[in-house]
Amino acid sequence: MKLTREQQIKVEENMGLVGQVLKDKLRGQSAVGSYTREDLFQVGCIGLCKAAATDKGGTFSTYAYRLIWHEICDELVKANKQVNREVLDENELSFIDVIVDEEQKAELNLDVFRELLDAKEVAPPHVVKGIDAMILMAKGYTCREIGEKMGATDNLVSAWVSKARKFLKGRPQSAAVLELYAA
Repeated sequence: MKLTREQQIKVEENMGLVGQVLKDKLRGQSAVGSYTREDLFQVGCIGLCKAAATDKGGTFSTYAYRLIWHEICDELVKANKQVNREVLDENELSFIDVIVDEEQKAELNLDVFRELLDAKEVAPPHVVKGIDAMILMAKGYTCREIGEKMGATDNLVSAWVSKARKFLKGRPQSAAVLELYAA
């Protein structure tokens, strides 16, 4: 990635932001999977560079914080998929169960929930309905049950969710949410 001199300066001035993301999100862990804190710092620096390259004004630190975290999440998701593929190839299994302890699962769900709430603040009304439906789906409700709660058909709920996914795909900071939601 080629950065202009101004973008390079912005990256250099905000390097501490990568450390802050790791501090906030890792809460003292020295490693995640096969990634050390230093590995994740380097991945976060890539996110910081992407933020500098795509910044359109506004509060840079808020924008960069999200891109740094999502770059780290994307890398961890990619690594997890690679490990799963290797396990599948090695054992010639047709499926694999990934066991996540309840605390990690709750933390992941909280991050996803926060991102969906952030997206709702800037989304048009029909997309907000889709995001609300996605939240209910994450809680285990079916389209039919959601439709009953929201006064709509299950097909309309599916359409709302489809529009919400399309909206979220257009937000770089929501990439990790979509990846995790699809998993």
